[in-house]
Amino acid sequence: MKKLLVALLMVVMVFSVFAVKITIWTSEAQAPILTKLADEFKSIYGIDVEVVQVNFNDIKSKFLTAAPAGEGADIIVGAHDWVGELAANGLLEPIPVLPEKDQYLPTPLQAFTYNGKLYGIPYAFDGPALIYNKDYVEEPPKTFDELIELAKQIQEEYEGEVRGFVYDFKNFYFSSYAIFGFGGYVFGEKDGKINVKDVGLANEGAIKGLKLLKRLVDEGLLESGDNYNVMDNLFKDGQAAMIINGPWAVPGWKEAGIDFGVAPIPDLEDGVKPKPFFGAQGFMVNAKSPNKLYAIEFLTKFIATKDVMYRIYLADPRVPSRKDILPMVDDVTRAFAEFLGNYGLPMPNVPEMAGVWGAMGDALSKVLDQGVPVEQALKEAVDTILAGIK
Repeated sequence: MKKLLVALLMVVMVFSVFAVKITIWTSEAQAPILTKLADEFKSIYGIDVEVVQVNFNDIKSKFLTAAPAGEGADIIVGAHDWVGELAANGLLEPIPVLPEKDQYLPTPLQAFTYNGKLYGIPYAFDGPALIYNKDYVEEPPKTFDELIELAKQIQEEYEGEVRGFVYDFKNFYFSSYAIFGFGGYVFGEKDGKINVKDVGLANEGAIKGLKLLKRLVDEGLLESGDNYNVMDNLFKDGQAAMIINGPWAVPGWKEAGIDFGVAPIPDLEDGVKPKPFFGAQGFMVNAKSPNKLYAIEFLTKFIATKDVMYRIYLADPRVPSRKDILPMVDDVTRAFAEFLGNYGLPMPNVPEMAGVWGAMGDALSKVLDQGVPVEQALKEAVDTILAGIK
């Protein structure tokens, strides 16, 4: 009788596995490769994986609606800054164990960590670095003093026809490297938990960082009308020697025939590293899903492996989060990865970040366009941010 019960239990378990179907919501960039991988997974393990293409901007909102009822996707592919809101609402399942965790660059893992727990497996990340035109720059500068000197030389040599240095400097995302490099921060953190009432954007480090940006304006390198499109067009037209931009712009530079290089943003001072914002993309598991254990196994034992992550990179060539893949990628991608993977800061993954962008953008404009004192502009920004936090 006992043998019969064991046999029946095994039959039930087998049939239950084959009845499982893991559903993934992803955008158009990843859908083709994930569909191929899903077919391979089924051929090995006998478990169906359905890949559903969803507009990227709709994934989070659809998930917020469906997940509380245990419906919708078992796995979503999305941005790291969704994590705080989804985890706070109990909709994401922590990843209990990530095999070969030491093979991941530290900052993408940090991006998917919330209150000390890992809530996603990063496959890619991107952010800004120093981009230079090799026709004007033989060796990229190592410090901002060197950058300023070189940029001035180029502008003088080409009589203003070529900008030495230009970027979207009144955009907090692109200028974060200076604020954070000197010790500013958005929200404080203690024991792995974010404190949104502790805003460090008017501290001594933030003030010093913004004063560096003001120096770039005062030295005649950055101009009031500079924005992303101005920077991008000048660089593609061969009229800018150095810019700060990210890997998403690489195809445009190649199409324009620019001989470019990628380097770390220079040290702010000797030994003071810049710390720019970056964003990460990864896989997250629905905490309300009845299939969450299967979903975690699919991700940790299959998707997160070196071979599969490399194939995802080949299909969607973004900067990979696994450092053991870097020897297999091109020099440009590797340069972004090595800089951002060690010195970048993930944008805070909490909803309160929404109020930071406008306040800091206003502060940068006040100081760099209107001549408002740095300390005053940053204090007003912090007051605005705190006023918007409940």
